[in-house]
Amino acid sequence: MPHHSLARRTLLAAFVAAPVSWSRVHAQSAPLPLTPAQTEGPFYPVELPADRDHDLLHVGPRRYTRGRPTTLEGRVLDTSGQPVSGAQVEIWQCDEDGHYHHPGDRGRADASFQGFGLVKVGADGRYRFRTIRPAPYTGRTPHIHVKVRLGQRELLTTQLYVEGEARNERDGLWRRLPPDDRARVTVPFQTGPDGLRAEFPIVVAA
Repeated sequence: MPHHSLARRTLLAAFVAAPVSWSRVHAQSAPLPLTPAQTEGPFYPVELPADRDHDLLHVGPRRYTRGRPTTLEGRVLDTSGQPVSGAQVEIWQCDEDGHYHHPGDRGRADASFQGFGLVKVGADGRYRFRTIRPAPYTGRTPHIHVKVRLGQRELLTTQLYVEGEARNERDGLWRRLPPDDRARVTVPFQTGPDGLRAEFPIVVAA
């Protein structure tokens, strides 16, 4: 084969392959979509509890034995996919009977359920909580409230939902989200060796 024909074919192949290569590079550099924000709700603690670590199933010597034990974990990332080191993740939720540790809920929450947890992520951005599968209460599908702070800045307040939960379709806040945003805050709660496990990645504008 003449040298110029081989060179032409090589150049043509490079041009054909170029769009694919550029698409891959562009896809890798595209910013991650933000985790959608949602209302804080009426039951954020008026005063943070003395016991507010990652384990919501233990309060001092008391252990909460109701509900389905769940490990909730994930990473806090910025839109470039980098961990947000030092971010603080808070969660709060009702107990198995649908009651919050909040004066607006008439103080009916089980004292054995911590109801609120707080962790600070490390260099890898990872967080982990031990809690229960969220329970429903009148007018709401099961959900866990999530807040992310970095120093004095509040980066996100949202709510986390259970994938496949039939009540989701009847929940006004869940239905108000566009489909793509629903998918970002609705995750499977899968059976694991020590109960359920849910992975909730969080993307914030840091």
